[in-house]
Amino acid sequence: DVWGPLVEFAEQLDVGIGIENCPMLFTKDEWPGGKNLAISPEIWRRMFAAIPSRHFGLNYDPSHMIWQQMDYLQPLRDFADRLLHIHAKDACLDRQQLNEVGILAEPLQYHTPKLPGLGDVDWPALVSVLKEIGYQGYVCVEVEDQDFEETLELRRQSLIQSAACLQPLIDG
Repeated sequence: DVWGPLVEFAEQLDVGIGIENCPMLFTKDEWPGGKNLAISPEIWRRMFAAIPSRHFGLNYDPSHMIWQQMDYLQPLRDFADRLLHIHAKDACLDRQQLNEVGILAEPLQYHTPKLPGLGDVDWPALVSVLKEIGYQGYVCVEVEDQDFEETLELRRQSLIQSAACLQPLIDG
């Protein structure tokens, strides 16, 4: 049992351990299972039943639910007490390409990580749910959008653009 002692140590320090819901399935050597088991509500329920500590929770990223074609809002409600951190990252699912390669293809063949507001996440709805459940933790922009990776100026612009998308929702 690796996680039990780690969570006990986190409790002593009064910090949380948040497992990101990313399947870590991006290349052929990671197929078919990826490198992370904590990818779905069914698994989260089992994790939290085995380790009930509130110091053990989720680093929730809605983009990973998008490319798994899962509801990304309901888990926020269902696991509100386990949300330790939120990634503001979007994803664009290419349905035409998905129809070509199928669901068992490598995910990057049919989805693209994007900045908040440039993909399929409904950010007004997501922020509304975070307010509804009383989430008080951090929401951090995770930039993995290839359109903003080439230069330092593009990276800076990605943060400005992400803030422009999210700030009115947070303030409103």
